[in-house]
Amino acid sequence: MGPSSSLQTLNTLRLQSQVPFLHSITSLNQLRDVLDHARALDLPVLPLGHGSNVVLCGDMQAMVLKIELSGRTVVGADAEAVTVRVAAGEDWHQLVLWSLAQGYYGLENLALIPGTVGAAPIQNIGAYGRELGSFVVAVRALRCSDGEMITLSREDCAFGYRDSIFKHALRDAVVITHVDLRLSRQPALEISYPGLQAELARSCYEQTPTPQTVCDAVVALRRAKLPNPALEPNAGSFFKNPVVARGKAEALRARYPYMPLYPLDTDTAKLAAAWLIEEAGWKGVRQHEVGVHPGHALVLVNYGADNGGVLLALARDIQAAVATRFDIALEIEPRLYGEPA
Repeated sequence: MGPSSSLQTLNTLRLQSQVPFLHSITSLNQLRDVLDHARALDLPVLPLGHGSNVVLCGDMQAMVLKIELSGRTVVGADAEAVTVRVAAGEDWHQLVLWSLAQGYYGLENLALIPGTVGAAPIQNIGAYGRELGSFVVAVRALRCSDGEMITLSREDCAFGYRDSIFKHALRDAVVITHVDLRLSRQPALEISYPGLQAELARSCYEQTPTPQTVCDAVVALRRAKLPNPALEPNAGSFFKNPVVARGKAEALRARYPYMPLYPLDTDTAKLAAAWLIEEAGWKGVRQHEVGVHPGHALVLVNYGADNGGVLLALARDIQAAVATRFDIALEIEPRLYGEPA
């Protein structure tokens, strides 16, 4: 495109970042050509979906790809399940709604998570007791170094809590083109999460929950808890919920009896980052046109800043406060790109 393109409207935090090249990708052949161009210019490649899980900290010398590949195809089926191949540019929430309408179940707990299908494996999106990784059969991607198609199995993807190989060995080394998901023909509801149980009890009364009512309850919960990025620019949960040794978690619980604690196994437990941030006094705090949302301490909001550096500075201040008070290291969940101004 021109000598410089702005990404401000292409990320949900509405942060300014200028790049020399911006391409909308609608086909694999086009993607291969663009990767060839990036190699010829020795430029890194940055794929963007909806920009809902990135923090643009400044201008970048990069070739940015707006991934708009589309399509959903059943590529395998048996009596119990179907395997659906979904293009990376498909909207995630629309895929959830479509799968329910087809009678393909499992994704209902992941409703209303913002972003595209191609971005979903990168952080192994999860909510209300379910994670994407458990449904993945394979992830297909083009390698940036030579434009070759590679296929990664679920095991190859090394999924973990908000984690995958795409954040480590394959970070910025591949462009995801399709994700194959195995979905059940029979409902197998996951409604153990207390908040989800409460919402179902409120919305369904005496009725037996169904995949659709679970989806509806998740949508209601997310809309009630998280600000709309179209109205208050944000990237959703800004920090991961920390996983710590069980002994450390129980020692903190002894000091703070009201602290949420979720045992994962005999050795580890998950803590609520939102509670830690609020307890450290940061909920609702604003500085330099950015701030912590007054209704949800895990969400950082851009109230008018162009510079991603000020948002990152706020995040560092929060991390330092939580570390000082609780000896807990909070990890930033969105991906950081560009150098702070």
